Amino acid sequence: MAFYALKKLARSIPVSRFLVGWLVFAACSPLACLHNSEAQEDTRGSGKTTVASRGGSAPLPNTGAVADAQRLGDAISTVAERVSPAVVSMRVETRREVTQNPLQFFFGPFGGEGGAQQAPVVRGSGSGIVVRADGYLVTNNHVVDNASRIEVQLQDGRQFSGKVIGTDPATDLAVVKVNAKNLPTVSFAAPDDLRVGQWVVAIGSPFGLDYTVTAGVLSAVGRGGIGANEIEDYLQTDASINPGNSGGPLVNLRGEVLGINTMIVGRGTGIGFAVPAALARNVTDQLIATGKVRRAWIGVAFQELTPELAKQFGVNASRGALVSHVEATGPAAKGGVKSGDIIQAVDGIAIKEGRDLLRSVLTKPIGQKITLDVIRQGKKQRLSLITAERPRGKDDKPAASDASRGSSVAPGYGLQVQSLTPPIAEQLGIQRKSGLVVANVESGSPADRAGLRGGDLIVEADRSPVEKPGDLSRALSDGKALLQVERRGGSFFAVLSQD
Repeated sequence: MAFYALKKLARSIPVSRFLVGWLVFAACSPLACLHNSEAQEDTRGSGKTTVASRGGSAPLPNTGAVADAQRLGDAISTVAERVSPAVVSMRVETRREVTQNPLQFFFGPFGGEGGAQQAPVVRGSGSGIVVRADGYLVTNNHVVDNASRIEVQLQDGRQFSGKVIGTDPATDLAVVKVNAKNLPTVSFAAPDDLRVGQWVVAIGSPFGLDYTVTAGVLSAVGRGGIGANEIEDYLQTDASINPGNSGGPLVNLRGEVLGINTMIVGRGTGIGFAVPAALARNVTDQLIATGKVRRAWIGVAFQELTPELAKQFGVNASRGALVSHVEATGPAAKGGVKSGDIIQAVDGIAIKEGRDLLRSVLTKPIGQKITLDVIRQGKKQRLSLITAERPRGKDDKPAASDASRGSSVAPGYGLQVQSLTPPIAEQLGIQRKSGLVVANVESGSPADRAGLRGGDLIVEADRSPVEKPGDLSRALSDGKALLQVERRGGSFFAVLSQD
C-alpha cells in the first residue's frame, strides 16, 4: 500500500503507473565549444592542473578526494547489489466499503432486479524484505491492511501470492508469507550499531518504480511524539523516501538493515522515518512464531524533563523521564510510582531521555521484576515492580472545540477556563469529576506557548487540585504555575508563565 505521511493523513496514495518526465539537455556546436575553452594546460611550477578559459582557471578536484568519492560510490553500489535480491515489490488490492442503498434490497443496483453492488477495488504498492529463506517477509501494516490480494515480486522476476501471517498496528509492522524456499535474505544490524551522520541506503519501490536506490545519512534516532502510531521510536533519515517505499529497508554500508522505512513528513522534504531494527526484529520473530505480539508494560505516561520543568519540580537533574500519569491498576501504581516522579534509571541503566524509558521497558519480558531509580520531591528512591502485558491501545477521545464562554484567569495569560460539570464531562468523555476545562486559548498568548488547547482539562496547579477558576488564579499570583493537564486520555505537565 502506498506510503503514508505524518498524522495518518491517508492510508493509501494512488500510484500512477504512467510517469512522465522531461529531460533537458544543454548542447553547443563544436565551433562554439572550441571558442569557449582552450586546451588543458599543465602548470608544472605549481604542480596543479588547470583548465584555461575566458573566465579564468580553476583547479581540478584533488585526485585523493576523487578516489574517496569513488570508493563511497562503490560502497553504495555494492550494498545495493547485495541487498536488492532480498527486497520485494508488493502490489496490493483492497476493497473499499460502499454505503448500501436501501432500495438495492428490493431492486438491486441501479434499480434492476437482483444482484448486489460490489465494493470497488483499490490498488496500491509497497515494499518488503525477506527475513527468512522459507518465504517470510516483513513490511508495514498499512501496506497490507485489509488486503484481499497481495502480489509479491522479487528482483529476479519471480512472482508469488502473499498471505498475511500477523500484524502489529502499534508499530505499523506486518509479516507476509509466500510459498517459496531458498530465498535471499537480509540481516538486521546490532541494536547499538547506530551513529547519527553515518551513511545509509534506502531501497524500495517509490511510485511503483521497483528497486529504486537512494542514499543519505542517519539524521537522528529516537524520534517520537509524532502521533502516527501507538509505539514510536523512529530512526530519521534524509535518504529520499516516497510513497511506495513503505516496508523497504534502510541499510548501512555493510548491507545490514538498520530499520524498516515507514513514514515521511510531506513529499520532497527529505525527512523520512524507519522502525529501528531491534524493535522490528522483536516484532517479526513474535509474529512468525505466534501470529501476534505481546510486550511488557508498566502503566505510566511520561514526558521529557525540560530545564523549566526541572526547576518547577525543584530538582537539579537534567536528564530523566517525568511521569505525567500513572494507570491506577498498572504495575507502576502497584510498585509505588506517582505522577511527578522523575525516573532516572531502569535496572541501574541511566535514562538519558524520555524515550529511553520506552525502549528499556519494551526489551523486558512480561512478568519480570525491575527496579526504578526515581526522584520524588528532591529525594532519591528505588522502587520495584513486575512488568505486565501491554494492553491494546485505547481509541482517542474526540477533542472538544474551543468554547466561546468561560471565565478568564489572571489577565495577561490568554486563557479562559470553566469548572468541569457532569454534562461537560459526558460530552468530552472525561471520567474525572473535577477540574478546569480550557474553554479558549488566545493565539500567541502565554497559554498558547505553554501548549494548552481548547478542551484540555487542568487537574492540578502547583501540585494542588483545582476545581474553580479562582484556584488557578491564586496559583498564578506569583506569575507562574506548574499545571498538570489531561488530554484525550493522556496527561502531561506544562508551565504557564508570563515570562
